[in-house]
Amino acid sequence: MTREEYGSAYQKGYNLTVRFLVSRGLSYDSAQETAQAAWAKGWERLGQLRDQNMVLTWMNSIALNIHRSYIRREPLLQALPELSTPPKVNLAAIDVRRILKVCKTNDRMVLQRHYLEGYKVQEIANSNGWTETAVRIRLLRARRTVGKRLGRKVGDPVVAPVSTKRVVAQAN
Repeated sequence: MTREEYGSAYQKGYNLTVRFLVSRGLSYDSAQETAQAAWAKGWERLGQLRDQNMVLTWMNSIALNIHRSYIRREPLLQALPELSTPPKVNLAAIDVRRILKVCKTNDRMVLQRHYLEGYKVQEIANSNGWTETAVRIRLLRARRTVGKRLGRKVGDPVVAPVSTKRVVAQAN
C-alpha cells in the first residue's frame, strides 16, 4: 500500500473508526484520540497489512486493542479518603423525629411505645384500654401512613427496631 492509498483510506475510514469506538462505549473525545493513535500505529506497521481491502477492519482492531490496553492500565477502583472524625450529627435520631412528627397523636404513641420503648402489643392494649387487635391495626395503619408521607413503598421498613432506645434518648 502506498502513501497516497493509505492517505485516502485514512480520509474515508477515520470517522468510521471513531463511530466504531463510540459504539463500543467510548466517549466521543476518547474515541477520536484512540482512532488517531490507531491510524498512526497502522502507518508505523503498514508492512504487516496482508490485504489492502481490509484496512478499515485492521484499523478498527488496532483501535480496539489500544482501548483495551488503556483499560488494563487504568486503576479500576479509587480509594476514598478516610474522614478524620466521624460526623457529630446523629442521623438516625433526626429520621426518628421526622417519622414521629408526621403521625397522629395516638399513632405516634403506639409507634413510640412499641418500636422505641419496647412495649409489647398486649402491654400497650392494657394500658390504654384497647384490644390487642386494635393496637395491631393501629400499628399497621401508622406504618402505612408514615410510609406514604415519607415516600416509601408499602412493605419497606419504616420505623426502627427495639434496639434504638439510645437513639430516642439522644434525640430527646
